[in-house]
Amino acid sequence: MAIETRRSVPIGIELVRRGIVTESDIEKAIEYQKTNSKKKIGDILHILNLCDDTKLINAIGEILGERAILLTQDDITINASEYISRDVMKQNMAIPFDITNGGRIKVCFADTTNRKTMETIRLLLLNRGLVMERYITFESNIEELLERMEGQVTERITGTRDITEFVDAVIKTAMNKRASDIHIEPEEDEVRIRYRIDGELITVAHAEKEKQAQIIGRLKAISNMHQERQEPQDGRILIYPNYNIRVSSQKNVYGEKFVLRLLKKNTDVRGLQDLGFTANEQLIKKYFNKRNSVAIIAAPTGEGKTTTLYSIINYLNRPEINITTIEDPVEIRIPGLNQIEIDSKIGFSQSLRTVLRQDPDVILVGEIRDEETAEIAMQAGQTGHYVLSTIHTIDAVEVITRLRKMNVSDYDIASILATSVSQRLVRKICKKCAKKREFTEQEKEAIYNISKQYGMEINLDGAYTYDAVGCKECNGSGYYDRIGLFEVLSLDEDLKDLIIKGASSIEIRRMATQKGYRPLVVDGINKVIQGLTTLEELNKKLAIF
Repeated sequence: MAIETRRSVPIGIELVRRGIVTESDIEKAIEYQKTNSKKKIGDILHILNLCDDTKLINAIGEILGERAILLTQDDITINASEYISRDVMKQNMAIPFDITNGGRIKVCFADTTNRKTMETIRLLLLNRGLVMERYITFESNIEELLERMEGQVTERITGTRDITEFVDAVIKTAMNKRASDIHIEPEEDEVRIRYRIDGELITVAHAEKEKQAQIIGRLKAISNMHQERQEPQDGRILIYPNYNIRVSSQKNVYGEKFVLRLLKKNTDVRGLQDLGFTANEQLIKKYFNKRNSVAIIAAPTGEGKTTTLYSIINYLNRPEINITTIEDPVEIRIPGLNQIEIDSKIGFSQSLRTVLRQDPDVILVGEIRDEETAEIAMQAGQTGHYVLSTIHTIDAVEVITRLRKMNVSDYDIASILATSVSQRLVRKICKKCAKKREFTEQEKEAIYNISKQYGMEINLDGAYTYDAVGCKECNGSGYYDRIGLFEVLSLDEDLKDLIIKGASSIEIRRMATQKGYRPLVVDGINKVIQGLTTLEELNKKLAIF
């Protein structure tokens, strides 16, 4: 904690004048500082427990002209990592701990004299529409609270004896914590380990730099990679009975970074409604039970496109239908399907040509990546097949633009594309620790503006939302699991005519909206009102305010 007074009197003398400590206490602190030069006098007095901590921090706050607080777990009424990532908190020794209805957020710092730190945090919060109120506390106070946020994961990982046990603990702990990915990242002085849980990266441990070579060696050994090569490699770890782990290595300036994707075997395929798809059975049948057409799921990487495809395929799966999938890789094996995994020699387009000679009724193509695959997929849709695939674009209407850029003609798009779906994943509020409250006026205004724009009838009088708090169940994040936000564009004759005429995406979107198309944000608002997620989480994905 910074103790440089904004007055000419050293802070130690000022504390003695105020009767907070004695001259003997200051002498002990100075002696301690000789072997701990980076520590400030105020922090040392706190560490040595030489006086009342609350009186000490309040006095330091008065001397520096700052609000002061001895921060406790009870004082943190919000999920701090929702506003600033844990890495940024650790780097800047800062913790957001409370927020007012007026959009003012309280942030506790260990050093309020560092202008760069102040500005970094202030701008991060300002970008979210929040005004920062700064407080000061002891550095060790913030360090302790940050360690609590990370839970017991670090202790479990770093308590192991050798490298084999260490790597095993990293992987097994990730499995227990529901992580989808593990990032093992060499840095200048250490090796950082992060888990992606419910879409968010969380730092869970650090390993000594001296162990880096051994960790890399162990990872390469169990994933069948060449030990000597440092260029990018792909491998698999198959020693864990219930998991197929894909491994990717990439050299950076401090060594080789590894990302492990944890794919659970024999995972049950979830139904569309379980994913958050709110359409009823009749609409699902209308959207996805077709022939002579193509349906496309659109979203950025990591937003659950493949999971939705599996749900649709599982819905269509019957003994009288021949379903073939072309995937990279096969993530879930489903009985009754013919699942093909492509490799570096045979891509989607070549596999699709072969599959068309296998008398399929339904074809799942993992992704339309290029012009050739798009052309063959559209041809398959013209010849009696039902083709399901994914594409990288921002929403359901822009699927049309993306196909146009792949040189698919307007006529083919209009005649073959039946349904396009766009989706995003948002984290679900943890029901074990969520804090119920009324919507703020700012939140109500944002919701009413969106509802008015799309003809939604919403009354928020007496309605409640939730704040994410954090508990052991949700790894301190305040959220547990994820749910999808969906928008569906189902092409009718009017929309098809518009596409054939070469209409822009703006014109297509305008007509689609008149016919009932609603964008992702509408589904998101409904899920906030239902108490499934929060406006903060929705805003992170769709920037609604």
